[in-house]
Amino acid sequence: MWNFSNWDSLFPTKKSFVIFVMYIALSMNHGLLVKASQTNGSYDFNIIPVILLIEVTKLIISLMLFLKDNSIRNIIDQTKENFTVPLIYMVPAFLYCAYNYLAFVNLSLFDPTTYFILLQLRVILTGIVYQCVFKKDLSKIQWFSLVLLTVGCMVKELSMETNMKQRSYGSIISLFLMLTQILCSCLAGVYNEYLLKKGQGVNVNVYIQNIYMYTDSIICNLLLWIPLNYNSNENNSSPINIFNNYLVMLIIINSAIYGIITSLLLHSLNSIMKVFATAIELILIAILSWVFLGYPITIQTIFAISIVSCSVIIYAKHPIEKSVIPCTTKNSNQDLTII
Repeated sequence: MWNFSNWDSLFPTKKSFVIFVMYIALSMNHGLLVKASQTNGSYDFNIIPVILLIEVTKLIISLMLFLKDNSIRNIIDQTKENFTVPLIYMVPAFLYCAYNYLAFVNLSLFDPTTYFILLQLRVILTGIVYQCVFKKDLSKIQWFSLVLLTVGCMVKELSMETNMKQRSYGSIISLFLMLTQILCSCLAGVYNEYLLKKGQGVNVNVYIQNIYMYTDSIICNLLLWIPLNYNSNENNSSPINIFNNYLVMLIIINSAIYGIITSLLLHSLNSIMKVFATAIELILIAILSWVFLGYPITIQTIFAISIVSCSVIIYAKHPIEKSVIPCTTKNSNQDLTII
């Protein structure tokens, strides 16, 4: 059992507590800001330039963090030594590109509470994908948490029948898009770990890895922008329009800082605390969505949040034991990756 009687066992430093609170706040802010930026369930701006600016911001931050203690020459030298790594990162960059785009799409289809509840499926899907890739079987308690999570999502889905003004066919499409977003996140995360275990890029500085990731992500977003911009409306296709929308600018700033805080959370605390942050998130997002956006808190919502929170906590208490990655990296902060 976890011993939470001592506050210091939860938060070793004041900084770790601040990071924990900021992680929850920034995560909720993203859903609320994206939802608030919609007009009748659609966007008055082009999504791709917004995602592109978020990735550019993260790239600039990564460059600044690296150049604080290193020279630009170091990037060139490590790239020459590991010239295949930038190409390898194109795969997770594409998956995250799809994930970010679908996040905007799905937040236009679901209310923030439902979105965050369904998003927890990635905890279990990550385990299933990890099992397939690394040949590790899920235990009975892990499968139980999977069933419990499924039940929680089903309970919430039942409450949507009276809220979603869509035909059953539209609901199926919405759920498919949500599952696609979750699968992109799971595959990208497991793929990154798989590459590290194979030794590719393990000796590359973590900030340089971030630079590769965001550079590839910018390329993927530009490639995605071309066909989508061709079919977009003239009114919202121009990237200049997003600078006239203060909510969009807040989304960009919030998302960039959220990526940094997430990495600091895993570095300062642990994945267990990240799970508890998720449970707190589900409760607060329901309350804030009711207060600011007018989405009602039903009995089914309360039951769904309770069941999903229990499922995630059970899984976190009995996670899949991952193989230890050999510590051959030149950077001691290999886990400090901005997502």
